[in-house]
Amino acid sequence: MTNTDLVITPTQLALDLQIAAEKEIDGVGMGVLSDGRPFLTVRGLARMCGVDMSLMVRITGEWLDNPPKPRTQKIREMIRSQGADDTIAFFAIEKNGVIHHAVPAHVCMAVLEYYAFEARGDSDHALKSFRILARKGFQDFIYAQVGYNPTGDAGIAWKQFYDRVSLNYHTVPAGYFSVFKELADFFVTLIRAGAKLGDKFVPDISVGQMWAKHWQAENLDVIYGERIKYEHNYPSYFPQAASNPQQPYCYPDDALAEFRKWLREQYIPHRLPNYLNQKTRDGQIPAPEARRAIDALVAAKSIPALKQ
Repeated sequence: MTNTDLVITPTQLALDLQIAAEKEIDGVGMGVLSDGRPFLTVRGLARMCGVDMSLMVRITGEWLDNPPKPRTQKIREMIRSQGADDTIAFFAIEKNGVIHHAVPAHVCMAVLEYYAFEARGDSDHALKSFRILARKGFQDFIYAQVGYNPTGDAGIAWKQFYDRVSLNYHTVPAGYFSVFKELADFFVTLIRAGAKLGDKFVPDISVGQMWAKHWQAENLDVIYGERIKYEHNYPSYFPQAASNPQQPYCYPDDALAEFRKWLREQYIPHRLPNYLNQKTRDGQIPAPEARRAIDALVAAKSIPALKQ
């Protein structure tokens, strides 16, 4: 959820956090930050409280007013009574150039408690939401709703990989192979090593582009037959999904041995390190992840050890 009316202070702009998983259910936006903290969007919190979005924007906008408004003061007192930090109403997280506003659990529960038991007017909606979250636990509820694996980043990477496979395993015509499916072992090796594959780390795009150049440069269609396009889709939570369906090439099965040899002898040892280094320089993947990816492939004997 984004809203230009929300005022963002430097302490609210969390440059070190990312959105690890997110989903909207019945109009309630929710998700999990990269450090494992669950959240609701400002709009999602308003919907769970049964109040208008503009009211929730006013509350967050008034959060640090001095003197505070009575409503905000009461909510902040509830937060402090939990032993939690009452100085930040939400975290501003940048994703794909857009600011998303994530309201942490302790703020959500205090706001819900206020509208369920303190505010005048119809409190049934807020009371029902408060009871659901109190009974199930805020974190457990959000994790379950968005499909977040609390065992860590590897759980997210496995889910993203599984979701992509589920969408595309059946779309390649008989007699052809796709780069994405052929990279399954490659993906598994990286995920097991702790590399976080996701919307910023999609190696099959790089492999597909390099293989296409090799295919054309070597006139392999003369040897193996023409390549054709097929439909490939990204999960809805990937930014690449905005241009679904994709139309990458798939290649004749007769060329499969050629592709595997090229991947093993050309792309992985010579192209992949440059790809990972560029992703690191662009700030799209942290350097430790790039290092883990290379170390995993060295351990799997996919590439020779690189000089430090």
